Amino acid sequence: MIQAKKSNRIRSSLQDKIFDASNVVIMILLLFVYIWPLWFVIIASFSDPMEVQLGKVLFWPIKPSVDSYIELIHRDSIWIGYKNTIVYTVLGTLINMFFTICAAYPLSRKDFVIRGPVMVFLLITMYFNGGLIPTYMLVKALGLVDTIWCVILGGALSVYNMLIMRSYFMNSIPPALQEAAVLDGANSFQYLIRVVLPLSKPVMAVIALYYAIGHWNDYFTALVYFQDESKYPLQLVLKEIHQSVTAQSIDMSNNLDMEEKVKLAQSLKYSSIIVATVPVMILYPFIQRYFVKGVMIGSVKG
Repeated sequence: MIQAKKSNRIRSSLQDKIFDASNVVIMILLLFVYIWPLWFVIIASFSDPMEVQLGKVLFWPIKPSVDSYIELIHRDSIWIGYKNTIVYTVLGTLINMFFTICAAYPLSRKDFVIRGPVMVFLLITMYFNGGLIPTYMLVKALGLVDTIWCVILGGALSVYNMLIMRSYFMNSIPPALQEAAVLDGANSFQYLIRVVLPLSKPVMAVIALYYAIGHWNDYFTALVYFQDESKYPLQLVLKEIHQSVTAQSIDMSNNLDMEEKVKLAQSLKYSSIIVATVPVMILYPFIQRYFVKGVMIGSVKG
């Protein structure tokens, strides 16, 4: 019995072993290429800035210090920026998902009479846009300048994300489920809420993550439309802090004080990246199981 099992095993040829070994080496190199920059930012944020500039910081911190983190934590604007960004991200993502589902579901239905013209209309927006100045004039005419709605409603629907969700609805939800739901007396809205959406958790998690990261990293919209600094998102607050510390170091008359401020400004570059990145890194593991499955959905032709 044991001999029979051994004889049924497929022996790897020399070419297969070389191929497997090459794959392992390439994957290790790619892993290093992706992980090392993040690791460098982490250790640089704790290292002496002069050592970083001299290129001595490579794999571990040198002369560890937490001064830059203390500087950030003690600034009230950081916590205001965090609060604003969380509000913009959560509220914006919910609105994004609402409009994306409302657009993707009817466009996935073959019985939707004007599906073709609507698709053409939406696809045109992927190739042409009004530009910054006309968009600003429109936002101003609507009275949305310096309000949270200019950040949230401006990108309420991503056509690209809508197409991904539409493809999932068309290719992953069996038509027989709709027939069964109709026989049970369900209308289109009930079928969407009770059948389609529960079966679409992978694609919804991926698209929600795309939207959330977009809102979390967005600073340009706030830079253009916000005048009240109390409404600044975290990214813009970090930018303002870095610029203010750099300006203070330039205006210093005392060389020792100027040197300390320059060091602090250099450290703030790295610590601010960590402060802005950590929440996203904490969130990702909770939706990883959906992300791995849903990230390939866009490759399915709809």
